Amino acid sequence: MAYLTDRKRAAGLGSAKTGTEHHWQMMVTSVALLILIPLFVFTFGAILGQPYEDVLAYYQRPFPAVVAALTILVGFFHFRQGVQVLIEDYVHGLARKIAIILMICVSYSAAAFAIFAIVRIAI
Repeated sequence: MAYLTDRKRAAGLGSAKTGTEHHWQMMVTSVALLILIPLFVFTFGAILGQPYEDVLAYYQRPFPAVVAALTILVGFFHFRQGVQVLIEDYVHGLARKIAIILMICVSYSAAAFAIFAIVRIAI
């Protein structure tokens, strides 16, 4: 029977060396979303329920369009990182790689379509 300490079990496994960077990215995007979400709610709430032409005119102004675009970009980046952590923790083997690749493609595609829609309205 082998009596291994926690240190002996972890010896040689090393670290991924990306934990600190990932943590800081999550913290920065969290703080950015803490500022952007209320701005988005107030800018979006002001036009909610208005006729289509008024909404188009409102989002052709730079401030609401920029707030919406930044909220979408930062939100999807934060989403991608959070879901990647979940996948890394709970999925193993080849399925992990496939799930991470699919999740990255879906999140960047959704962000790209949303930004395209905002740019199309703004221009």
